[in-house]
Amino acid sequence: MMRKIDQYGILGLLKLSKNLVLTKMSFSKARLIRFPIDIRNKKNIDFGKNLTTGIGCRIECFPIDDTGEMVLKFGENVQMNDYVHITAAKSVEIGDNVLMASKIYISDCSHGSYLGDSNDSNPLTSPIGRPLSVKPVKIENNVWLGEFVSVLPGVTIGQGTIVGANSVVSKSLPPNVIAVGSPAKPIKKFNFETNQWERI
Repeated sequence: MMRKIDQYGILGLLKLSKNLVLTKMSFSKARLIRFPIDIRNKKNIDFGKNLTTGIGCRIECFPIDDTGEMVLKFGENVQMNDYVHITAAKSVEIGDNVLMASKIYISDCSHGSYLGDSNDSNPLTSPIGRPLSVKPVKIENNVWLGEFVSVLPGVTIGQGTIVGANSVVSKSLPPNVIAVGSPAKPIKKFNFETNQWERI
């Protein structure tokens, strides 16, 4: 008990206890939800098992197909820190043991299409009035996302990959790499023969 008081302080421990009680009342399979949290369309979200969140997270679904299916799925033991924003319109999947730092943005959709084809959105139309463009997002097991990372529509992040702080993931990343930048590019890959991260 003294260790917990040293770690959180008495006031922090009281807040933690309150959050634990609220978690078990509202999210029985979660490990710890820190309130306040903003959840929209809970019925379309599979929260997985042992989810942990920081404060101020925004988790939302706006399904483009009203089938009642889960469009946002968490695996087991997902941990996300403060002010993470995840939005899903079609399919966002987050695997097991994923760790997210604070202020991360993950989305499978954007207002309009900008690919340079016949479906492009007209800039004279207000952004909110443009039809949603949707591409699935998948974050595989054991991924670690650093502070302020953005994961954009159509991206898969391979198992075991680390994405450095402030990176923008606009294209898929292979498994077991360290990627940084905007757009995020792999700079190291794990060598399973030497058990070391090696520069690419």
